[in-house]
Amino acid sequence: MAKIFTIHPDNPQSRRIEEIKLALLGGAIMLYPTDTVYAIGCDLNAKSAVERVRQIKQLANDKPLTFLCPSLSNVATYAFVSDTAYRIMKRLIPGPYTFLLPATKLVPRLVQSPKRKTTGIRVPNHNVCLALLEALGNPIISTSAHVRVNDEDQEIVEDEPQPILSRVDLYDHLDKLVDIIIDTAEEPTYQVSTILDLTDEEPVIIRRGLGWEAVAAWV
Repeated sequence: MAKIFTIHPDNPQSRRIEEIKLALLGGAIMLYPTDTVYAIGCDLNAKSAVERVRQIKQLANDKPLTFLCPSLSNVATYAFVSDTAYRIMKRLIPGPYTFLLPATKLVPRLVQSPKRKTTGIRVPNHNVCLALLEALGNPIISTSAHVRVNDEDQEIVEDEPQPILSRVDLYDHLDKLVDIIIDTAEEPTYQVSTILDLTDEEPVIIRRGLGWEAVAAWV
C-alpha cells in the first residue's frame, strides 16, 4: 500500500518534499500531479525503479520515457540543444510541452529511444514538481497515469483517454503498484502536453496538446 503525502500545490512543505526525495533516491515510485496529467515517476537514475515503471505501464524497452528537468540549463545536461531548439524552448518553458531531443550519455539507455538515441524532456510549470526536482537533484521520470483496470484479468493496462477518473479512483487503481502518492487535492485531467520534435533544424509538432496554439503559427 502506497504512502500518501498531502502537499500544498502552491507552497509545498519542505519536510515532506525531503521525505519524498529520500524515498526516490532509494528507488521508490510515485504517483504525482503535473501541470498536464497525473504521472507515474521515479528518479531517472534508479534503474530498478525505471524498470518497475515500465512494468506498470506495460511498455516495451524500445518505448522511450519522458522525464522532467527544472530548467533549460539543466535540459542541456541531458540533451544536445541546437541554437534553434534553444530559442524555441526559451519561449515556451516552463509549460505543457515535451521536447524530443538527441540524448547525451547521461540519459540511461532504458529511458531513451534505442533507434534514434533521442529523449523526451519537459520543464513543468508546477510548484510541487519543481520542488521535488530541486530537492532530488536528478530528473524525474514522467509517464502518464492514464490507465484503466481490465475487467477480465484485473491488470492495469495502457488505454486511450477514458472518462476522467476522480483522484480517489486513480489512487485506488495504483495504490498497490506505487510506493508514494502525492495528494495536492488537484483532480486529474486528460490534457496532455504538446510534443515538439527538435531533433532537426526544422521543428515539428508531433502531438497537439495543451498550448499547441501558441506555437502553431511559427512552427
